[in-house]
Amino acid sequence: MLSEEIKSKYQLVVGLEVHAQLLTASKIFASDSTEFGNLPNRQVSVITLGHPGTLPKLNKKVIEYAVKMGLACNSEITRTNIFSRKNYFYPDLPKGYQITQDKGPICVGGVVPIILPDGTEKEIRLNRVHMEEDAGKSIHLAGETDTLVDFNRAGTPLVEIVTEPDIRTSEEAYAFLAEIKKLVKYLDICDGNMEEGSLRCDANVSIMLKGASEYGKKVEIKNMNSFRNVARAIDHEFERQVELIEAGEPIVSETRTYDPTTGTSTSMRTKEDLNDYRYFPEPDLSPVVISEEWLHSIKSQMPALPKELYHKFMDVYGLPSYDASFLTEAKEIALWFEELCLKTTNYKAASNWVMGPIKSLLNEYALHINDFPIKPQTLADLIDLIDEGKVSFTAASQKIYPELVKSASESPLEVAKRLNLIQESDADSLKPIVEQVLSENTKKVAEYKSGKKGLIGMFMGEVMKKSHGKADPKVATKILTELLEK
Repeated sequence: MLSEEIKSKYQLVVGLEVHAQLLTASKIFASDSTEFGNLPNRQVSVITLGHPGTLPKLNKKVIEYAVKMGLACNSEITRTNIFSRKNYFYPDLPKGYQITQDKGPICVGGVVPIILPDGTEKEIRLNRVHMEEDAGKSIHLAGETDTLVDFNRAGTPLVEIVTEPDIRTSEEAYAFLAEIKKLVKYLDICDGNMEEGSLRCDANVSIMLKGASEYGKKVEIKNMNSFRNVARAIDHEFERQVELIEAGEPIVSETRTYDPTTGTSTSMRTKEDLNDYRYFPEPDLSPVVISEEWLHSIKSQMPALPKELYHKFMDVYGLPSYDASFLTEAKEIALWFEELCLKTTNYKAASNWVMGPIKSLLNEYALHINDFPIKPQTLADLIDLIDEGKVSFTAASQKIYPELVKSASESPLEVAKRLNLIQESDADSLKPIVEQVLSENTKKVAEYKSGKKGLIGMFMGEVMKKSHGKADPKVATKILTELLEK
């Protein structure tokens, strides 16, 4: 194990390459379905398989989705786009080449702002976002020497999001990936599912002495199927490279594969062994020109993005950073909360309900917020009942809320009346109950008057018991205090 003193001498430098499968119904250059989970080799055609005489035809939605990603990241949108052939031979690449963008990516530059666990913000610069087609999938069964190939995924449209080497910790890498996942889901261009391979990440990792001006040799890490494994792989690679340098050994520029079960990586190939891809313009596809009218049309379809909503929830609704971050984590939750805020002005109470009871129920039953039985207006009415002092929060959350979940036909007020939960707020009705509690606890009253002010809680508990939980806490506390201070 390396000491922290040794590790502190070095600076980690990371750049990420993120592939996002686009949510188009068909492939980028063919009409084959892109549905996930079908039987192997059922979603293929002569175009996908590269049969002689076939010609690709570009899916217009791919351009629109790529432009949306660029707009979300403040990238410059390339008006004239040319596709290229990237030539290499591998069993899961049916044509023997991949159609991609080489010299002219559709999105140039841009930034992705991230928020770290300690609340600090940082902008990660993008180098580019470009379009390309996915390869098929090689399958290696345990105990088998043969490789099986499934071409269903071949030709599925991708955008590749390439960062500048701006990432300095594994936590920043994790935060960047989380932000990318949020962005593509808000834009409805990718489902962001790493486990199914619709969001994949490679990391380019190097180290240098702190204060140095030149980056070290970079190593590419592949085969990471979760945000956590990306962070683990980066930390492992950092330590591996530090150990090599400290031992006086050179760092080999290579591609390595990460094994999450052991937490280690192994070499796949050195960069010197890589094929010359021999890029050249794709002769079967005409240049794609994005007109100002088309670009304006795409811009008009852009939804509110997580960063905008995050600041809106703090600046307009007065929520703390934690709440705003939680509520914007998922687009559907953020939009549901926005609708709720149109029905009530108690935004903090609305936030607490969404983050607490609602989120718990969604998690427990694996529900989507769109399937949540209580409508925003109904929850707003329940919040109003509490704010008006008609029911306590305890009664609302533990008794009325479960009833509303079971039957959305009743209003919160109707449920409160049916369950006899309406609080007693009339001071004249509550005063005899308070007086009875004090007369039955004369010793405690004497202790209170001698300085034990914390006993107010005990008195309130007794009042709530005698009123069967229906006493308005504010009114009861006021009466208690007035009588005890006499």
